[in-house]
Amino acid sequence: MAGQETGERIGALLDELAQQAGPEARDTADELVRCLMEFYGEGLARTVRLLRSAPDGTDPLAVLTADELVSDLLILHDLHPEDTATRVGRALDKVRPYLGSHAGDVEVAGLDMEAADGPTLRLRLRGSCDGCPSSTQTVRWTIEEAVARIAPEVAHIEVEGMAEENPQPALLQILPHRPDDAPGEAAVPAVPPASERPGDPARWYTLGPRALPLGDRATGVTEVAGRTLLIVRLPGQLYAYRDRCPVCGSSLAPAVLDGELLRCAGCAAAFDVHRAGRGERAHLEPVPLLEEDGSVRVALPGELLGAGP
Repeated sequence: MAGQETGERIGALLDELAQQAGPEARDTADELVRCLMEFYGEGLARTVRLLRSAPDGTDPLAVLTADELVSDLLILHDLHPEDTATRVGRALDKVRPYLGSHAGDVEVAGLDMEAADGPTLRLRLRGSCDGCPSSTQTVRWTIEEAVARIAPEVAHIEVEGMAEENPQPALLQILPHRPDDAPGEAAVPAVPPASERPGDPARWYTLGPRALPLGDRATGVTEVAGRTLLIVRLPGQLYAYRDRCPVCGSSLAPAVLDGELLRCAGCAAAFDVHRAGRGERAHLEPVPLLEEDGSVRVALPGELLGAGP
């Protein structure tokens, strides 16, 4: 159908909707059309801009799929050069360094694109989170986010072998994913009440360069959505924790790094930064962190958003 014919057809359908459902429904439909036009318009603009600025000899599909919004449009219309399984593999590769800090790894146990409730990915975790519930949950959120950004068509994730305290496979709901820089205003979810179950989705935030410690074996604290987080940089890896010593309750801002051990200045308790903050008497509270394409993002779960400093 030609562009002019499509536009006329959309106008006719909007008029028909207004007659059948009233002016409020027509206004909602008009807004929906505007949002779609902005979304596709930005995708087309980026496509032209990316192709014009690509160096000679560059694979045009590689240039386009590197852009998250354009990649999502290609996936939506089944035009992406990589299939779902390949992109899931890339997503898992991104989280493996983080999983290593929890003494674990992940592998694909199955991918059912024809599942009744939508494409379902089954993962099998190996290793252990040492029975730490907060460590267990941060691993789940990190996997969810990585898969949602690269393979947004996956509707559900089932995880096997997660933690001893929850022997049954957990069903993780992947929320509809919207690129961070997509046009239009994103809906801001309400802060969940403390009564919500720990399995509820986390909210992801991008950290600016000033929030990150400089150099290897360095620490720093930063504010994210009213919460204070401790960011630790070890060679080749960043880690995020809630800024609170679980032994004495002190801030970890003045804590000292001794190799991979973080020593609280208040009580001298030591925590293994590389192993999800494990300590002899207690564990630090880890916060999901993803590094990709030069950006660093952290996730705050509902119970942390509603907790005290």
